[in-house]
Amino acid sequence: MVSVKSIACNPLLIPISLFTLSCVWLYFLVTIAPKLDDTHGLNQLKQLSSLLLAYSQLNSTYVFVLFCSAYVFKQTFAIPGSLFLNLLAGALYNVWLGFPLCCLLTAIGASLCYTLSAVSGKVYIVKYFPTRIQYLRHKVHENRSQLIYGLLFLRLFPMSPNWFLNIASPIIDIPIHLFFISVFIGLMPYNFICVQTGCLISQLKSLDEVLDTTTVLKLIAIAMVALLPGFLFRKKVKLNDKQNTN
Repeated sequence: MVSVKSIACNPLLIPISLFTLSCVWLYFLVTIAPKLDDTHGLNQLKQLSSLLLAYSQLNSTYVFVLFCSAYVFKQTFAIPGSLFLNLLAGALYNVWLGFPLCCLLTAIGASLCYTLSAVSGKVYIVKYFPTRIQYLRHKVHENRSQLIYGLLFLRLFPMSPNWFLNIASPIIDIPIHLFFISVFIGLMPYNFICVQTGCLISQLKSLDEVLDTTTVLKLIAIAMVALLPGFLFRKKVKLNDKQNTN
C-alpha cells in the first residue's frame, strides 16, 4: 500500500496514479461501445462522429459520458486534441449545447491540471522551465491589480501555450478562481469557432479551414481588446498618482 511518506518523497506518484486510473476508465468506456478507432485525421473524425451520432440514438447518456470523460482527461493531462473534440462536439450536439459544454469542460479540465501541478508538479516545472516561470511570476506581480485582463489576453491570443499556462499558474500565484474564469471566458471564441465548424463537419475538406488566416486575425483582435481595460486602468492609476504628487 502506498504510504503518505512515499507520496511526499515522490510527488509524481499522484499524477501517475490518476493518469493510470483515467486510462482504465476510458478503456472501459471504449470496450463497452461499438468499435472506436483512434482519430488522427479529418476523415476518421467524420467516421467517428457518424458512429457516435448513430449510437447516441440508442444510448445518449453513454455517448455524453464518453465525450465528457475524454475531454476532461485530455485537459487534465495537457494532451493535445482540443480541435478534434470541439469539432466532434459540434457534430454531436450542435452549437447551443456543444459550445457551452466545451467551455465548461475546458475550464474543469484545466482546473484539474492546475490542481495536479500545485500538488505535485512545482519542483519539476521550476526545474525545467526556470526562465519562463521567473518571467511570468514577475509579470503577474507587476500586474496584480488588473490580473484578470492579462489572463484573458493570454487565453484569447491564439498562439498562447495553454498547456504551459495551466501547469505554471499555481506556481506563479494565480488564484484558482481567476484561473477558472480566464479559461472559461478566454477560450470561448476558439471553442465557438471549432464547435460551429463541427456542425458542418460533413462539408469540411481540410482542418486548415477551421483556423484560417482571417479567423486567426480575428482572435488576435479580440485578444487585444481584452487588454484595453487593463491599459486604461493602469493609465488612470498613474494619472491619479501624478495628481496626488503634485
